[in-house]
Amino acid sequence: MDQKNAVGEFLRTRRDRISTEQAGILGGTRRRVPGLRREEVAMLAGVSVEYYARMERGDLRGVSDEVLDSIGRTLLLDEAETDHLHALATAASPQPVRRRKRPLEQPFRPSLQRFIDAIAMPVWVRDRRMDFVAGNAQGRALYAPLLEDPASQGNTARFTFFSPAARVFFPDWEQNASDIVASLRSYAGQNPRDKRLTDLIGELVTRSDDFRVQWAAHNVRHHRTGIKRIHHPAVGDLELVYEAMDFPSNPEWFMFGYTAEPGTPSEERLKLLGSLAAETSPSEHKEKA
Repeated sequence: MDQKNAVGEFLRTRRDRISTEQAGILGGTRRRVPGLRREEVAMLAGVSVEYYARMERGDLRGVSDEVLDSIGRTLLLDEAETDHLHALATAASPQPVRRRKRPLEQPFRPSLQRFIDAIAMPVWVRDRRMDFVAGNAQGRALYAPLLEDPASQGNTARFTFFSPAARVFFPDWEQNASDIVASLRSYAGQNPRDKRLTDLIGELVTRSDDFRVQWAAHNVRHHRTGIKRIHHPAVGDLELVYEAMDFPSNPEWFMFGYTAEPGTPSEERLKLLGSLAAETSPSEHKEKA
């Protein structure tokens, strides 16, 4: 993945969406660009035109946090977009000669499996490449269509963009697809040298027109909480609230827990799913190293 191109396209797409009115620029002549001009961004951010033009060419080496924050305020970046800009700048910094090597994969510890098994709600863990790492019985039952789908290989991005079943399983398919692309764009900005991640993105870009179009938009988003609507083949329609949590011991992993609003049909159906999941032997957990 061309990191300089990613930087330039991100800044240009953010600049193109800002109107002069939003930026507080009054009056002006007929414009040939959809948003702000480079010189206007530079003026509002308090940097020279040449300096900002260098940034849009993809060169963020040596750019201070203060300048990045100023650019972010000028382009009306939200928290996720500001974090992404800082991640791109960090990735552009010269790497130290010696780096402590980390294992490419870590096993999902039995103690962690016992922990999520003890949680009385569907829970599953994925990594930043969207691979299913682990889950409790309810979590595996909730995502059984994804886990059993040959197109997905246990990967939520592959399931979403390659499997026709995804559009049935996720009634809000467009929003789910957008969230996955935005998350992958954020992860790629933080980890541009992750070959498995870049290989997955290359596969998605090559095989899915929907992914390719959304990837070109350079949108990023934090995936922390929200509503997930699922049409489950065993229990029907579910509307669930999810909460996402990080693992400090392994920054590559993200845990998602799902609940339903009390007294709703979704709560009853989630209980039914739990009963069905309880019939599955705990020995059938498929833990991913």
